[in-house]
Amino acid sequence: MSDPCSFSSFSTCLTKHLNLQLHVDFDRHVIRGKVQLTVEALEDRFSVLTLDSRDLNVSSVSVNQQLACFVLGPKHSFKGTPLVITLPFDLSRGQQVIVEVTYETSPSASALQWLTPEQTAGKKQPYLFSQCQAHHCRSMIPCQDTPSIKHTYYAQVTHTCTANTHTCTANTHTCTANTHTCPQVSVPKQLVAVMSAVRDGQEVDPQDGGRIVAMPSYLIAIVVGALESREIGPRSRVWSEKEFVDKAASEFSETETMLKTAEDLAGPYVWGQYDVLVLPPSFPYGGMENPCLTFATPTLLAGDKSLSGVIAHEISHSWTGNLVTNRTWEHFWLNEGHTVYLERMIGRRMQGEQFRQFAAMGGWKDLQDSVRTRTHQYVSSEPCRCFLSPLASPVAQVNTFGANNPLTNLVPSLQEVDPDDAFSSVPYEKGFALLYHLEELMGGPGQGEETRVLGWTWFCWLLGSGGSWFSSVQHAVLQVDILNKVDWNGWMFTPGMPPVKPQYDTTLADACITLTQRWIKTRPIEALDRDVCPLSPQAKDQDLNVFSQSDVKTLSSHQLIEFLSLLLQEEPLPLSHVKKMQDVYNLNASTNSEIRFRWLRLCVRSQWEEAVPLALKMATEQGRMKFTRPLFRYRRWFQVSCREVFNFGKYREEAVRVFMAHRAAMHPVTSGLVAKDLKVDASSTGDR
Repeated sequence: MSDPCSFSSFSTCLTKHLNLQLHVDFDRHVIRGKVQLTVEALEDRFSVLTLDSRDLNVSSVSVNQQLACFVLGPKHSFKGTPLVITLPFDLSRGQQVIVEVTYETSPSASALQWLTPEQTAGKKQPYLFSQCQAHHCRSMIPCQDTPSIKHTYYAQVTHTCTANTHTCTANTHTCTANTHTCPQVSVPKQLVAVMSAVRDGQEVDPQDGGRIVAMPSYLIAIVVGALESREIGPRSRVWSEKEFVDKAASEFSETETMLKTAEDLAGPYVWGQYDVLVLPPSFPYGGMENPCLTFATPTLLAGDKSLSGVIAHEISHSWTGNLVTNRTWEHFWLNEGHTVYLERMIGRRMQGEQFRQFAAMGGWKDLQDSVRTRTHQYVSSEPCRCFLSPLASPVAQVNTFGANNPLTNLVPSLQEVDPDDAFSSVPYEKGFALLYHLEELMGGPGQGEETRVLGWTWFCWLLGSGGSWFSSVQHAVLQVDILNKVDWNGWMFTPGMPPVKPQYDTTLADACITLTQRWIKTRPIEALDRDVCPLSPQAKDQDLNVFSQSDVKTLSSHQLIEFLSLLLQEEPLPLSHVKKMQDVYNLNASTNSEIRFRWLRLCVRSQWEEAVPLALKMATEQGRMKFTRPLFRYRRWFQVSCREVFNFGKYREEAVRVFMAHRAAMHPVTSGLVAKDLKVDASSTGDR
């Protein structure tokens, strides 16, 4: 078996350990690195090792301290360049060698974002962070960059910045048992480095027996910046720039409760520390499940903990994804479908079954938007991280694919497909729907929960040892007749919506649906005629006077988000309606990013020109792709059922102008995808 997104072959050799020496050069925006890979041969007469690389300048390679010949092969559009190393001697099956590669990254490395002081919250120090999922670690480290291979790592990190006139030579990260040693006393006061593992001086829980936990390359993460931390639990801290750290500590104060709930459902947490790092606003995703150090976007800091459910999702990855990992990105649903299921079970334990059902409904709508073509609505996108409701999968879709697109298969083919372009809500929500279907066949959430807990444990440890998902399901379910009721081909290998539609409890959604219908029913009759532009007629004042602030007073943040999402699924409201909505609900004042995002989309779709600058401001003041991409593509929202498109040319030019002005501050993945969305030539925009 091979990985279509990797040059390396895990059938001939495996990386067991990485020993990293990384020097972070803020002046040149590069990392000068030396990596020692402990490689084990899986066949006799093994003599050629192929690693993944992307835009790396490799200066030397040695094998067991003997110089080795190497060549960089032809560059592939998204896989990068194979680094082919000829060993100076043959290996026998089971034999290990240490391969040392000295290299330097490119200033445009896709895994790294370099921020100037002006791009940070503090405005005084530079900042670096990495994002390696799905296939970007190869631009930071030459490695077998495939989720099929897991290894431990040890890292020593130094950094220099002429502007700050300091060099750190003892800012050391050690990761042997997926732990790093980073003596805090050796870190310069200006900058702190953290990585995806336990920091020096932190002890692994003795109940775990000092267990060594290997992990795939995409989970290696590094951050260097002016960081502070606050304790938020017995095994958790929150890290951020000082401008965000106290707010983040308050927002994520329920982390330990979530951890304990997850342990009750899935077994012991084996990673030791669970910290959360709130990144600068340009971070492109909602969250990233780096072991021991979850990355989070500051757009989660709503002030009322309403968006902290993303942390439950990332915590769940500690079992599903980090501990047990999809073998290739074609099986990404094994990571995300199970994670969404466990995340929602955490929600069920903490907030009740109706909360879980409400979340699942939002996820189902998100899935519908991924697999069907819409003519008047662009759905939000965030590869590997998005959803219509924040209660739906906290990761996201790149495109609305269309019901016959093979990328809507639960197990798609990724031959010559960039994983960044293929990721969507499908593995999250179609995967969850399959597991929910199995749950229903087993009797529902109130039946046999302890059996499912055992199933999770079996899944995590046996599958982690090389078993198959289906065999683990057979072991957990035991009842063959239940499995025979499942249309496996329809679920796994058929595009479009799942063969079975779940029946969810609508209790929490009913209030949202009722309010939505009230606003729709006040639309003038002529606006409902599809042959007439729905945006031109204005409702009479007396029709809109029935609305007041009390309409939303009892709605939770999640319900308000759902209300706006439901309106976005309808034809655009008349301009008079959105103006009245602002008057009575004051949605412009919301600090909840999910509410603000949907509200601005609603305004722009109704051609409220005053909302356009606000939409572009949100698109550029943060870089979360779930928000940024559709806000830049708002020009499509004017392509409704009118006979004429409202000011299309003017707003398209404005979107391109604003994008060009702000591109340098965006993450490389974000800027590349927005450039595609706007059909902007990358070579003309000064790509880093």
